[in-house]
Amino acid sequence: MKRRHFIKITAGTLLGGLVSTNTAAAQGSKQTPGQLPPLVLGVFPRRNIKLTFRLFSPLAEHLSEMLGRRVKLTTSSNFRQFWQNVQSLRYDIVHFNQYHYILANQLYGYQVILKNQEQGRATIAGTLMVRKDSGITQVGDLKNRTILFGGGKMAMQSYVAARWLLQQNGLHKGDYIEKIALNPINAILSTYHKQADAAGAGDVVLELDAVTSQIDSSKMRILAQTRQLPHLPWAVKHTMPEAERLAIQQSLSRLSNSEQGLAILQNAKLDALLPATDSDYDAHRTIIRDVYGADYGISQLK
Repeated sequence: MKRRHFIKITAGTLLGGLVSTNTAAAQGSKQTPGQLPPLVLGVFPRRNIKLTFRLFSPLAEHLSEMLGRRVKLTTSSNFRQFWQNVQSLRYDIVHFNQYHYILANQLYGYQVILKNQEQGRATIAGTLMVRKDSGITQVGDLKNRTILFGGGKMAMQSYVAARWLLQQNGLHKGDYIEKIALNPINAILSTYHKQADAAGAGDVVLELDAVTSQIDSSKMRILAQTRQLPHLPWAVKHTMPEAERLAIQQSLSRLSNSEQGLAILQNAKLDALLPATDSDYDAHRTIIRDVYGADYGISQLK
């Protein structure tokens, strides 16, 4: 009951403050807003499905109000299903990891418009995490050990960046036992419970409520991490009219300017959504090439 009331207040109240973006979006099409089909907003499976819907439903509802057309929120149970939806161009607006974005930009022309700011930071690093009592003090100690990568081979921080850290320290595939967890949270939880020797995950994952509510995170530590890189991106289809793209970018980047908008962001575990450009993710491209080769791993998708 509380949740329905929250959505009604935040979306309805914010409508009055951003009429100009709504008008711009409507003018960008020959159809009236009421005739337009829904825009599909896809959110990658960083968290489980139920939690993802709880976090992002108010944001989707707000965006629907701002654009004058329905925004349909959807997600997937795993990275493979999510990427299949990207390949089929199901998503008009998509929140995904940096590797997804670089591939989606290269293959399908998706254009980044925003990036997350969480816990006071607009950056995130890939890490290798271990228990403090594991006896593992350097990356080389992971030789012949089990490493649990969260989310699969398309997970930027928890797989691609984690593998890059291993390579930078002289460990390559075959030098360790590779296992895949459903998501980065599960990778950390399983490592905490000694089902693996190390976990690949983003540095912020250790601070998520879904982790700290289940384990004593002070018993975990970061063994190695990349430098801080731009946070998780949001992008739109390249076929989206410019007026609508700008309306989406402005509506979401202005959320942090009002009390109601901040409530929507807080519900999504965000501080702000900041404007972003494609070049922000060039450093990720370098890491991906080092791990997967010049084609960014596109050949492995076929």
